[in-house]
Amino acid sequence: MSRLTDLLAQARKADPQLAADLEAEFRQLTGRSQFGLVFERHQPEAVELPGRPVRRGDTVRVLPPRGSLTIGDTRHWVVTDLERTPDGKQAHLTEADVDPEVREPATSTAALEDLVVVARFEDPIYPGLVETGRVENGGDKPFHTVINAENFHALEMLTYTHRHKVDCIYIDPPYNTGAKDWKYNNDYVEGDDDYRHSKWLSFMERRLKVAKDLLNPQDSVLIVTIDEKEYLRLGMLLEQTFPEARIQMVSIQINPANVARRGAFGRSDEYAYFVMLGECAPMRVPLGDGWVSMKGRTFTGRVRWDLLRRSGTNANRVDRPNLFYPLEIDPNVGAVVGVGASIPLDADHLDVAVPEGRVLLWPIRKDGTHGNWQLSQARLVEHLEQGRVRLGGSLQKGFVAYYIKGGEYAKVLNGTYPIQGRDHDGSLITGESIEVTNRAIPGTQWRIAAHDSTQYGSRLLKNLLPDRAFPALHERGCSAGLNPPASSSDRAM
Repeated sequence: MSRLTDLLAQARKADPQLAADLEAEFRQLTGRSQFGLVFERHQPEAVELPGRPVRRGDTVRVLPPRGSLTIGDTRHWVVTDLERTPDGKQAHLTEADVDPEVREPATSTAALEDLVVVARFEDPIYPGLVETGRVENGGDKPFHTVINAENFHALEMLTYTHRHKVDCIYIDPPYNTGAKDWKYNNDYVEGDDDYRHSKWLSFMERRLKVAKDLLNPQDSVLIVTIDEKEYLRLGMLLEQTFPEARIQMVSIQINPANVARRGAFGRSDEYAYFVMLGECAPMRVPLGDGWVSMKGRTFTGRVRWDLLRRSGTNANRVDRPNLFYPLEIDPNVGAVVGVGASIPLDADHLDVAVPEGRVLLWPIRKDGTHGNWQLSQARLVEHLEQGRVRLGGSLQKGFVAYYIKGGEYAKVLNGTYPIQGRDHDGSLITGESIEVTNRAIPGTQWRIAAHDSTQYGSRLLKNLLPDRAFPALHERGCSAGLNPPASSSDRAM
């Protein structure tokens, strides 16, 4: 489709009326609704090969003048001839990708040193690795390998040695914000480009298909980060490319202060897609305190006391009739001193004899509905003997029973929470854990202080590199695929 718009632009010069008629038909075709994610999969994409000698028949691009911060001529040319001149070697060029029936292709000449060879993605490329240095600080540990290359060809090369062997791939692609955040064929994709999204999808699909070849289909994960500009299209593209996978999106707060935008909500988060193949699934892992919700169960370094009255599923009296029984409370001590018998479900009242100086505590909610306890009478007695039951509240406000579950009690027994004695009610007094290990599966909302991109991104880089400002434009000799600033490989795949 983008090729068609180029041809229409050329036709306007040759026959304006014909071009106008074609454009009218073209608008009708593009205005039709189509089901699903539809985009142009044949957008041309190319990569520059700096250092590759220029030969007759090569496709090349003319570099901007030395020292220039401009992009220069983004057109592609074909080398038709080479000649030696007093000033050095010179190439004769003919403009590529021009239909001679629409207009004559332009011709030009340029010094060989001002040219860089361009390879189309349909052209055969045989990449290889050349070691440029190494850092050996890991002792006998395996080394990391950094590959500095156009990401598509680097991934494609790895399929020869790592096909279906990779456990995890993390992709941080260009976000296609409409600013100068990525290049396509060595030209920035502007926000007003009608084919901006199609070019981005075409760019992404090529790389995702190669990534799929690398991932282990039995147990692996692909992680892709993105923001609100393309997250919807990316989600559909991932579902089309990985129909067999389980896909989940996580929201990550990257700026608690929000980024103000005119006429819009302040932006504070980005997104990460997790594409899980085969047996791959999230696991409980040690997490810091920031990962734990401020509400509900919290991990503060102290033993956790849970509510003895059941909540959630099966929490009604009819669900567990045998677990509906009274606890005998000594209100002067604030302790459980006895356990009563279960009351049959068909009993129409709770007339139970109460010993003198005692009160009864039932698993009844504030709204009067009947619930049940977490433990049977026998197990509750065991918990009382072990100091794993205690009361909260008061006689005036009402008592609430708590207990220590098995997992937390195991931490008491292994010394994670050291026992310091018994309280007046017989419940355990435990010290704080020296090392708090929160093992949990994170939720889909990540609000972690360490993810603040201002505090731990921009400012951190400035502290590390106080005199270094990252250039916004190409310098002469950089290619769109070989580590240029603000290019398609800025965000590594």
